[in-house]
Amino acid sequence: MGIYVITGGSSGIGKRTVEILKERGHETVNIDLKDGDINANLATPAGRSAALEELHRRYPDGIDAMICNAGVNRNIPLIISLNYFGATEMAAGAFDLLKKKGGSCVVTSSNSIVQGAARMDVVGMLNNQADEARILELVKDYDPRAAHSFYAATKYALARWARRMSASWGAQGVRLNAVAPGNVRTAMTDGLSPEQRAAVEALPVPVNYESGELMDPSDIANAIAFLASPEAHGVNGVVLFVDGGTDALLNSEKVY
Repeated sequence: MGIYVITGGSSGIGKRTVEILKERGHETVNIDLKDGDINANLATPAGRSAALEELHRRYPDGIDAMICNAGVNRNIPLIISLNYFGATEMAAGAFDLLKKKGGSCVVTSSNSIVQGAARMDVVGMLNNQADEARILELVKDYDPRAAHSFYAATKYALARWARRMSASWGAQGVRLNAVAPGNVRTAMTDGLSPEQRAAVEALPVPVNYESGELMDPSDIANAIAFLASPEAHGVNGVVLFVDGGTDALLNSEKVY
């Protein structure tokens, strides 16, 4: 059985992923702001550094998987720091531990990355400059109502980062993939505005074929657990959409 580390494992998709991995006999390590096995604020450089230091102390012989799942959809500076830097820096910081065991990394993106909402200027800054302090200074005065476009930007940049890094990581024996969930019943989607919920319900693709409701966290967690596992040995550099078919509906001519 393996050692699986997950960020944001105290609630929602992350919590269900932890449960599934434990059911399969794996040791899990939840890194979260609270109620974690390691408590740390991954929206800050100091929090990430402390979490990685503790991870290396506990598992000097390596880990089998790193699942970067922690994220938020409100507060633009927090979105930038946690969704993108909290994921990429934790993944990169755990790379040496993954390499020791030929492990894998999975990051949680979003199917919003293909819906045209992302601010591509922010995506470019994240992927090409990656200066967290400078980017936070540039975005600090934006209208909070624009949070969705920044959320989509961080998730777009995260998926692009995974694609960019996957070849070099794979050459060293570590797989790197992304899961792009659609709307799931979590605390995050409980806060959807009436307009956002109407847009979700207007899609003619049911995400729960019995009730027509949003997906269950298990739908995403099972996909994450698979990509992180040895069973997905040949899968590297993939952005796996788990959204009931929404991406296929909106991008039916895209085959890559």
